[in-house]
Amino acid sequence: MKEPVRVIISGGGTGGHIFPAVSIANAIRVLCPDAKILFIGALGRMEMERVPQAGYDIKGLPIRGFYRPLWKPANVGVAIDYLKSKRMAKKILREFRPQVAVGVGGYASSAALGAANSLGIPTLLQEQNSYAGLANKNLAKNAAKICVAYEGMERFFPQEKIMLTGNPVRQDLLHPTISREESLKSFGLDPSKKTVLIVGGSLGARTMNESVLKHLDQMKSSDVQFIWQTGKYYYEEMDRKMQQLGFSHEPFSSNIHYSAFLDMVSAYRAADLVVSRAGASSISEICLLGKPAILVPSPNVAEDHQTKNAMALVNRQAALFVSDADAPDKLIGMAIDTVSDDALLQSLAANVLKMALPNSAEIIAKEVLKLAEAYKG
Repeated sequence: MKEPVRVIISGGGTGGHIFPAVSIANAIRVLCPDAKILFIGALGRMEMERVPQAGYDIKGLPIRGFYRPLWKPANVGVAIDYLKSKRMAKKILREFRPQVAVGVGGYASSAALGAANSLGIPTLLQEQNSYAGLANKNLAKNAAKICVAYEGMERFFPQEKIMLTGNPVRQDLLHPTISREESLKSFGLDPSKKTVLIVGGSLGARTMNESVLKHLDQMKSSDVQFIWQTGKYYYEEMDRKMQQLGFSHEPFSSNIHYSAFLDMVSAYRAADLVVSRAGASSISEICLLGKPAILVPSPNVAEDHQTKNAMALVNRQAALFVSDADAPDKLIGMAIDTVSDDALLQSLAANVLKMALPNSAEIIAKEVLKLAEAYKG
């Protein structure tokens, strides 16, 4: 009887790491239905909830990020947790017996793929950003293949290992079963009006929310309507302020729909313009869907990588840019002006579609299976 392919996938911390990881796993399952797939994540992080929801088993490690600057005394405990996590990862690998390990970035991948390297198991890295993360930079030397979403990544990784694949995205976004009109009606909005989607990432973004609150009068008096994701951390505060200002959740009672979470298939379908952070997954979705966008990079990320992600589009006239510091004053006015300019919308959409790299998950999955078969051989 042929031995099934066994794959470890590790990483997480944010939706930007988890969605690609799950997409890769799903693509492996399509190509190889009997494949055994196990995730390794960081205890207490988002992946411990989201991966089981996607139908996959996951093991958690007590790993966490280092504090800056690195000489902080608290990093002694972080280093101890890393060594403990690597020992735990080795035990998981010995018991699961994978033929390949995939790292998508995040705390857990450094321990899990480090353990795989020490056991001689081939590893594949998937780097979502235009500026490589610390975990992937450290693991690159021993990786068999490095799948990237941007050109010019040889400044971080050995060129002979790099493969330009793009970032996997949630497949339901690419094949919507709902029309624009149906989507807008589901949000209680008018299908005849231009619509701006404002999203701050899987956890929400205070800057985005403050930008909205500061310009509610301008939004309310415009002929534009808005779908606004507050994020779960900010929803109660935003809802309280909105109710104080007389805004209702009743359908068609306002030109602003707000909620903690959104059905992103419907939200993208409804949007004529997207206002978003510049995380790797968000940018990949915008490219593949051909959505005009205003990008507001988060300043609270390693090496300011979201600004670098955003500028990769801005430099090709494929998106507009507003800094986090300028957003509270400028963002809403720019969004209203942009969504009202049909020529600009068409130009942005055409240029951003040129940057799309489709079928990323399938391409990466094929590389994973090649490495597994070579190892088995």
